[in-house]
Amino acid sequence: MTETAASTDRPAPETPEPAPQPHPWAELGPEEFHLLRLAPLPADRVTGLRPRPLRFVQLGRAERHSQVQSLLRLSIQLPGQHLRRETNLLEVWADHRSKEVRFGPDAGLLIEPANRGLGRFLLAQGIAWARQRWTHYKVEGGVLGIKDALSDEARARRDHVLRAQGFTVDYPDPLQSKALYGAERVGELQPEWNREKVQVVGLLDAGAMLEQAHATLLEQEGQIRKLEERIALYKREDGTLRFTITCLIAFALFQAGILIWIATR
Repeated sequence: MTETAASTDRPAPETPEPAPQPHPWAELGPEEFHLLRLAPLPADRVTGLRPRPLRFVQLGRAERHSQVQSLLRLSIQLPGQHLRRETNLLEVWADHRSKEVRFGPDAGLLIEPANRGLGRFLLAQGIAWARQRWTHYKVEGGVLGIKDALSDEARARRDHVLRAQGFTVDYPDPLQSKALYGAERVGELQPEWNREKVQVVGLLDAGAMLEQAHATLLEQEGQIRKLEERIALYKREDGTLRFTITCLIAFALFQAGILIWIATR
């Protein structure tokens, strides 16, 4: 009886709490792809970037909907470059229970290549997607850390982009070590971007650009061929002139020799 009572007084072993399961959309990859044209830009005096040439990048898009949440995930892939997963990534989460929209990821919007208009383009695409469905939803604000912009110029550019899209940016402390961004409603945000810097290229437009580039290449090859033929002709004429000049010099020397021989006889 004593042993039984003692055994019943022992605390039951604690069962370990199950590990939190990742969100079912956490590994959602792009499903639609679009071609983006980045216009050539001159050198940037602020960042020290050299003249930036024309580039083409790929926009990946995926979205999911449920009765509880909706997600839009946008990503930018660069040809020949492997970037970290959090780079060139924008997520827009819509919570239908609280009627709020959140722009992410939490680590901030990291863009490569920088200062080509891609950050504002991604924000504009996310805003347009949210405005089509939930203009009355609230916008969940966030914190912008000092690591997001290490210089005054970088911070000014970041704040300008956010304010141009309709977000408010406030600095609660005088040292401006962090900033708060947000908006009252989704309908207050602006889905605009600099269309001269970033252009969405359709399939037919891309095909027309390739055809034009091919035609230009053929035309340049023809011009190069004509120039090579002219150069070869000039080389032949130059060789003929050199031979003629050599013969004239030899004849002049021969005559001079004869005249000297006659004069000395």
